[in-house]
Amino acid sequence: MTNIPVKQPVNKTTARRVRPRRDFAAMEERRMRAADLFEQGVRPAEIARQLGVCHQVVSDWRGAWRRSGRDGLRAAGRAGRLPKLSREQLARVEVELLKGAEANGYPNELWTLQRAAQVIERVTGVSYHPARVWYLLRHGLNWSWQRPARRATERNDEAIQRWVKRRWPQLKKGQSARAR
Repeated sequence: MTNIPVKQPVNKTTARRVRPRRDFAAMEERRMRAADLFEQGVRPAEIARQLGVCHQVVSDWRGAWRRSGRDGLRAAGRAGRLPKLSREQLARVEVELLKGAEANGYPNELWTLQRAAQVIERVTGVSYHPARVWYLLRHGLNWSWQRPARRATERNDEAIQRWVKRRWPQLKKGQSARAR
């Protein structure tokens, strides 16, 4: 087994390197191969060369293998923090959000992160900061940000025309007189 260098993908928009996801199964397989080599009495430097890792990593693996055997080299489980919401809770939240903001007791149909956070807490009992709600909506529910329509549904065209014909000329006259 050789260590083949992999070209890391580049994010074109930011020109920063994007780290590839770790393959936990392959990492555990490599540690199990090291355990086989430990049992055969192969020297740590040779194991490091064969597996394509540094000798310090092999030294750490060897210590764990001596303390706990092969079980000491098994995967520890999920990396990172566990999600606060289960898939079922997330599905219940989505059902509530799809009902609309008015159905959830808000005066209009506009969803804000604050409102979504309140619905999440009401449905699941789990509190999220509104800034974190966006991540949950985007990555957990695959929702996207939507801009509201340019014209408000409450728009009163007659009142706007009255203001433009009567009030705006008064304001305009007042500004020119003050500007002199």
